Amino acid sequence: MTRAAPPDDGGADPTVVTVERDATGRHVARELRPGAFLAPRPLRPAADGLHIALVGTRAGLLAGDALTLHLTVGPGARLHLVEPAGLVAYDHRGGTSAWRAVIDIAEGGELTWDARPFVISTGADVARSMDITMAAGARMLWRETLVLGRSGERGGSVRATTRATYDGLDLLVEDLDLRDPDVRELPGILGANRVIGAVTALGATPGGPPHPYRTDLAGPGAQVRLLDTVAPATEAELSAVWESWRTTGPVA
Repeated sequence: MTRAAPPDDGGADPTVVTVERDATGRHVARELRPGAFLAPRPLRPAADGLHIALVGTRAGLLAGDALTLHLTVGPGARLHLVEPAGLVAYDHRGGTSAWRAVIDIAEGGELTWDARPFVISTGADVARSMDITMAAGARMLWRETLVLGRSGERGGSVRATTRATYDGLDLLVEDLDLRDPDVRELPGILGANRVIGAVTALGATPGGPPHPYRTDLAGPGAQVRLLDTVAPATEAELSAVWESWRTTGPVA
């Protein structure tokens, strides 16, 4: 497995999780390093890989904060990430913050990431990015929910970019520019919706029943994205998609 050089994180203290499979076939956490905002905590032993919780060590993002994650999954290894609680970006009072995940999955490696909602409060200004590099035969199943504002709020500014490559080719490239409330609330963009949720499969085209909001990617993978005015309905439907895609496996 060839690893890219660590990215420049602007001095941020990253959370690092590196999982490999040893010569006996056992899954091993080679590195679990707490960062400035999240600490990786191993969960119960399981035959299907390593289960690790990303536990928050601070209340949320404030102006000047930079939350960074480095996730590495070795050949044939399986990593299952869960988040016990969501994250809130509070009023930045004119400042900005950043959230970045850098992910490298080797051949035959698998990552599932069941992320909790990320709330962008009114006054927050967040740059959020996912950079995913996958070798041929790697897989990733990822769930995310962005919530624009706490109860009664219009919500702050967020630009969420995602780039996933598979076997050296672009598989998913997204730029969700939700920085201007007047623009994002136009009909045909978000309208009155303030919850944006998605389940994304990368490296394998999931089976299961059809979904009206499913989009198959140009390569192996698919995405279901939902919009709503409140989070519970979105979370319930995403949970159903997540369980279906997690348990049915890829199509032939």
